[in-house]
Order: sequence, then structure tokens, then C-alpha cells
Amino acid sequence: MGSQEKKRVLIVDDDRIITESLVEFLQLEGYEAAGVGSFAEAMAAMDRRRCNVVLSDINMPDADGFELLRVMRQRYPEVVVIMITGYGTIESAVEAIKMGAYDYLTKPIIDDEIRLTVERALQQQSLIRENQALREQLDLRYGLDNIVGHDYKMLKVFDLIDTVADSPTTVLIQGQSGTGKSLVARAIHHRSARRDGPFVEVSCGALPESLLESELFGHVKGAFTGAVGDKAGKFKAADGGTIFLDEISSATPALQVKLLRVLQEREFEPVGSNKTERIDVRVILASNEDLVKVVQAGRFRQDLFYRINVVTIRLPSMVERITDIPLLARHFLETYCRELRKDIGGFTDACMQCLQRYHWPGNVRELENVIQRAVVLTKSRTIDVADLPEELVAQVENGPVGDDVYRPIPLKVALEEPEKRIIERALRANNWNRQITAQVLEINRTTLYKKMKRYGLESDPGKRG
Repeated sequence: MGSQEKKRVLIVDDDRIITESLVEFLQLEGYEAAGVGSFAEAMAAMDRRRCNVVLSDINMPDADGFELLRVMRQRYPEVVVIMITGYGTIESAVEAIKMGAYDYLTKPIIDDEIRLTVERALQQQSLIRENQALREQLDLRYGLDNIVGHDYKMLKVFDLIDTVADSPTTVLIQGQSGTGKSLVARAIHHRSARRDGPFVEVSCGALPESLLESELFGHVKGAFTGAVGDKAGKFKAADGGTIFLDEISSATPALQVKLLRVLQEREFEPVGSNKTERIDVRVILASNEDLVKVVQAGRFRQDLFYRINVVTIRLPSMVERITDIPLLARHFLETYCRELRKDIGGFTDACMQCLQRYHWPGNVRELENVIQRAVVLTKSRTIDVADLPEELVAQVENGPVGDDVYRPIPLKVALEEPEKRIIERALRANNWNRQITAQVLEINRTTLYKKMKRYGLESDPGKRG
């Protein structure tokens, strides 16, 4: 096995002769092997030092191999278990396989058989670890923690995601372009029981009307010009998982009829075919238009709207959650600093004020692009106004401000930034003495502490780091 760390194998059998024989053989094969004679000793050995593979007899005095297997699957799911049985208890070994054992060996154990079985078991363990790592990457990329926000509107979104994720309910996500509808759909899928199934995303607005039906439901050879063979559609590809239909308001009337049937009966026919396909799929839909208005305009079927409007998640625009801009900006800064291997400490106050005064027509997606661009181009350790796109800065500087323009945001939110600036200036003027600052502002210290924590003013920025 070269210089690599030896793989550890634990043998559990009350027959001492078999245990010693297997330990000696596996040690000669290059493994670090140990033997114990009971369930209790096996658990103690695992607590002392984790092993890679366990070979356990089914029949033991204190607790049988089934109990050991059950506990191993619960406490140490990454460990591969192989059961050992006599010729007369093959049925028990098969039952163990159903419970999660990797394989079983029959007595008397043949050297070549155990050698091959342990090698394959270790390969299985490698696959288990690889799958776990991939799952963790998916959770990191698409999990709920990756949706950033502490605005109360976003907290309501998080609650809805948690509530509906594990149900089969159809979900409608509404919000402007760039608000994160795809991210929310993926978070719902990855928090559901279907997370091991496929997640298929279709942007209905990006496909021509003539191709969209075929893309969703598939077609048979000769169904139309260019259909040179059978093709399975996206609904079939999503069987057992989740399909996310973005920009659903662009669906044609004919397609809406088919969608209604799929939602009601979970069946459809591919284009040009009379064969009915049945599927088990969870449907999440999204629209950047207000579907109520689209229905009123006669462009969307009312019965389909009622069918998909079971649970609606409304994503706020960037203008509606300006208090989240610093949080999102720092999140994207950290992300792209890691990706581009750059060391940037943060944003200047002027830069952050500029970001919060901009109207963000592209919402979160536009903010992410702006921060990525700044990280790429800046030569400083702090992102400043000069690192932002010129047109963004120009709109902030030249556009109407104050009473000349109305932005649809709650008064409480609109007052937060001025309040933060007043508190910070008072703290600076009083050398960050909280007692004196509270007296000057004519508020109690507890209120001041809470507001400082809320606005990230818990220490003098000149003394940080």
C-alpha cells in the first residue's frame, strides 16, 4: 500500500480462532486490523479509533450482528459493514444487505474472497465520501444559508422555504428579474425529500414558442421538421425530482393547457405521440410579471393560475431591502476574494453610501456583478467609489434625490441610514464613549447598544483589525 496511511479493519466475532486468523491475514495484506469478540467491545473500539471497514459475525452472545449493523449505520454511516455468516443462515445475510450491509461472507472464509470483498468495500467507502463531499458542495452552493438577507421581508421568505420544502405542494415564486428566484427554487429542492433526485431548470422565455412544448414534453421521430429521432423532454428528465419553470407567464395558450393537465394528473403525451407518459415530479414555477394582472389581461388561463397559486413566495426588489445591501455586498466581496485570491478588507463609507443610493434595476444579480467587477479591477485593499461602474456613480450623483423622487420603501427602512450616520458621528465626537453618546442623543444606553449592534457600530472602525 506504499506510503499511504493503512486502512483500518475491525473484525467482530466471538470465535477467537476466526478473529485471530482474519486479523493475521489482513495484516499480511497491508491493513491495520484488530479483532474483538462482542458488540460492546466493538463499540468501545470504534469510540477509541474509527475504522474504515467492519467485518461482523451475525451470531454473537450479547447482541447480534443486526443490532451492530443498525448502530453502525446510525452512528458511523461512512463505515462499510460486511457480515459473516454460516451456510445455514444465508437468509439472515440477505436481510442484512437490505438493512445496509455492503456484502456478506460465508464460513469457512476463503482468502481470495475476503481480499476482494475488503478491496471493494474500501472502494465503496471512497464513493460514499465523494458523494458526501458533493452533497456538502451542493448545500454550500444552493442551501438556504446561501440566500443572504436579514430584512424582515427576506426572513418571511426563509420561513416559507422551510415550511413548504418537504411537501409536494406546487410553489409559485414571484419577483423582478435578478431577485434570486432560481436560488430559492434550488433551496426548496435541496431541503426536500427529493434532494437526491434531479433538479431541472427551464427558462420558458428563452425558448421559441415552436420549441418550448417539445423541450418540456419531448417528441417522437417525425413529429415535426428536424425531429430526426425520439427525444425525452424536461419533465421526463425531472422524474423523481423537481422541475423549475421560470418566466411561466410567457407560455402559449396551448402549452398552458398541457401544463394544467400535468399539474392535475402528472401525465402528458410527447409531441407527435399518442403514448401517455406518467411522472412523479415536484413543480416550482416563477414569474417576473404579476400573474394576477397577466390573468386579467387574458394572457394566462385563470384555472392554471389557481392551480399554481397554492403557495406564493414573493421576493422583494433591491429597493425594498436596501438595509441588506451592506450584507450582500460583503457576502459577494468575500466570495470573489476567495475565488480570485485577493485580499480586500471592505468598502469605504462613500462607496457603501453610493451602493445604497443606487436604484438597482437588475436587483441582486446586478449588485453581484458590480462587486465582482470591483474585486477584479481594484488595486486597493478597500473598494471605493472609483471602483464602481461610471454609469452607476453618475446616476447616483446626477439623479434626483431627497424629496424630488419617491422610492417605494417603508418609512422605517428609509430612516435607518440617516439614523446610522447620526449615531456614528455622535460616537466619533465622543471618542466612542457609549455612556456620553447616549446622554447626548437623549436615549438610554440599552437602546444605543441595540442600534449600534444593528448597524455594525460595535467598535471604533479606526481600531479594528
